[in-house]
Amino acid sequence: MPTPKPAATAVKYKRIILKLSGEVLRGGKSGDPIDAATLEKTCQQVKDIHDLGVEVCVVIGGGNIFRGLNGAKRGVDRTTGDYMGMLATVINGLALMDCLEKLGVTTRVQSAIPMNQIAEPFILRRAMRHLEKGRVVIFVAGTGNPYFSTDTTAALRASEMHADIIMKATKVDGIYDKDPKKFPDAVKYDELTYIDALKQRLNVMDSTAFSLCLDNNVPIMVFDLNDENAIRKAILGEKIGTLVHS
Repeated sequence: MPTPKPAATAVKYKRIILKLSGEVLRGGKSGDPIDAATLEKTCQQVKDIHDLGVEVCVVIGGGNIFRGLNGAKRGVDRTTGDYMGMLATVINGLALMDCLEKLGVTTRVQSAIPMNQIAEPFILRRAMRHLEKGRVVIFVAGTGNPYFSTDTTAALRASEMHADIIMKATKVDGIYDKDPKKFPDAVKYDELTYIDALKQRLNVMDSTAFSLCLDNNVPIMVFDLNDENAIRKAILGEKIGTLVHS
């Protein structure tokens, strides 16, 4: 029998899509594609909000192992490279699942590409049922199609799952008018409308993903995963990062 979830009366968002790039799992000093300490720290943040009763779906990228666009620059066919990148997300998803389960969080991995021995196929109603039973669901293999990013996957799954928000983890603490690493006078936005983000050509998500969020009115929160309490703060209604909404 699944463990009953705690009441979630104090949380601002009941169901979220957490978008993680594969790069967040890469070790700083070690340089390992999947650093054990970084992985555990990330999974602990997921566990913290899951323990609050939040329904959590994770979309994970594969850039720490292989990125399709980078493969194209090295002579790999774009379609082949994208499929290689999708397989990289499966590796990351399994690593997240293993770590979360060791922390006591029941987890299911659903793949957009059938691989029945290691992951469930993506089935919307089954994913919904997992959330109802208190399980974390990890979506891997992107959309199953080349030329679509994992940002697009997050936007698509958020729309399908009726998520309250997409929480996009990055290496900066929000959206700026220009690159804060290059320009000390860069200005951070606390909130933005979809239209303002489009007009200013801000790098929130790729255009396909952003259009899906705009059309389906899915808000996007961009925040810094290096803040170990960032996700919890956002779930409890504190202002962090940058919120993009209608």
